[in-house]
Amino acid sequence: MLAVIGLDETHESAYRALVSVGAADVSDLARRLTLGEHATERTLRQLERHGLAAQSTARPGRWVAAPPGVALGALLTQRRHELEKAELAAALLAEEYRAAAAEPAVHDLVEVVIGAAAVTQRFLQLQLGATEEVCALVTGAPVAVSGMENDAEEQATDRGVHYRVVVERTVLDQPHGITELTAALGRDEEVRVVDRVPTKLVVADRTLAMVPLTSPITEPAALVVHASGLLELLSGLFESVWQDALPLRLGTPDIIEDGPSGPDSTDLQVLSLLLAGLTDASVAKQLDLGLRTVQRRVKRLMELAGVTTRLQLGWHAYERGWVARN
Repeated sequence: MLAVIGLDETHESAYRALVSVGAADVSDLARRLTLGEHATERTLRQLERHGLAAQSTARPGRWVAAPPGVALGALLTQRRHELEKAELAAALLAEEYRAAAAEPAVHDLVEVVIGAAAVTQRFLQLQLGATEEVCALVTGAPVAVSGMENDAEEQATDRGVHYRVVVERTVLDQPHGITELTAALGRDEEVRVVDRVPTKLVVADRTLAMVPLTSPITEPAALVVHASGLLELLSGLFESVWQDALPLRLGTPDIIEDGPSGPDSTDLQVLSLLLAGLTDASVAKQLDLGLRTVQRRVKRLMELAGVTTRLQLGWHAYERGWVARN
């Protein structure tokens, strides 16, 4: 009970004993508390300093307890005042912290992360901390973090985080490029393709961004950019690349086929990859098809669309909804 005012169990036991007996000398109280007389006297002196005990004027050598209602009431009132002051100080510190966070120092706006392990860890943290959207530009030659391979991405999409990803065309030619992109599309991510992206970039919730620093003679490093004009610039860069990129759709089930004689999912994969800029040979390699098989499917698509050139096929594919327009 008395711990809140800075007294331990020994002091509380001594005060309770004095309240119970009314008055006691040091030796009597020492026996009740099973303490030595010197320790008991030190305890009584401590109670005296807190206004909880006093030496009897009527009976020298004996100690009496101060009335609990008065003594404890005063101590509790004092403690309430101290708590109120602490609450006020905490509120002022919180306000000071909010003000400092609203106007961060220039050196706090950008972090430099050095080392492959540190860059990878920061990249995963950025995705795991996202709550709304992750936007990414993916190159065909990652430095420390592969473009699409990480469990954090799947965990984020499971939490409802929306992904918009722009990959450069060389990603489609990588051994597992189509597999990874198909998996991303299966998680309802939006994926687009361009010839080249200006830089690898990840932006989370438009509040944090990560940009790699590449050099052939130093270890991997990256900049982590916090809310600032620089972050707005990076977000604008992503949106600009996104607008110019071609939507990628790899035979996803939401495409409505033109009846039994319409294009099947493989036809749509072939068409989407061709429109993304891959050659017939690259499409065949990515989809594990023969080159002649790809060419026959393209010819059949042209017949279905009623066109004679691949350029016309691309236009009709958009018109018929075989591939995404935006």
